[in-house]
Amino acid sequence: MNCTPNVRQNIRGVFMSKYSFEEKCEAVQRVLDGMTITESARIMGVGRCQVQKWYRLYNNHGFESLRNGGATYDGSFKVMVVEYMHNNHLSYVSTAALFGIKSAPNVAKWERIYYEEGPEGLLRHKTRGRPPKGMEKKKKMLQKKELSEETKEDLIAEVQRLRMENEYLKKLRALVQERIDRENGKEPPSSMN
Repeated sequence: MNCTPNVRQNIRGVFMSKYSFEEKCEAVQRVLDGMTITESARIMGVGRCQVQKWYRLYNNHGFESLRNGGATYDGSFKVMVVEYMHNNHLSYVSTAALFGIKSAPNVAKWERIYYEEGPEGLLRHKTRGRPPKGMEKKKKMLQKKELSEETKEDLIAEVQRLRMENEYLKKLRALVQERIDRENGKEPPSSMN
């Protein structure tokens, strides 16, 4: 059998491994030939749970379910999976294996969304990935612009108070300057009242 080499990456100090289709098939085939899941995992150098996950996928969907690659699921499928899981009292792992979902945490995430937002939360189309930076800034600016009526009234009152204080200080400065000029013997400038 021609095995594709492992794709291994070192991301931020965490060693991640992605096993080839052939390696997964070999591990499952050893179990089918009578070896225990633990023994098959030890030969591969992986955890027992990993081989068990591959074995469950194989049992429910055949060898093709062991292929690498992400899948996308529509909202109605997600709703159906969560409702089936609850109606049949299944775990995340069992549900993922039954429906050929390669990541049990996805099922947990769908369940959380289902209970927080209802089925509509799973039916809404959400784009994948991080939103563009410009969109985040626009949302923050809109949030800042939306002030309550009470806040607006407080700000208007503060501006009026500051204007009055400013006028008072201008008049005080003019009076002090007039007094200094009088004491120095200077004629105060004529006012145009």
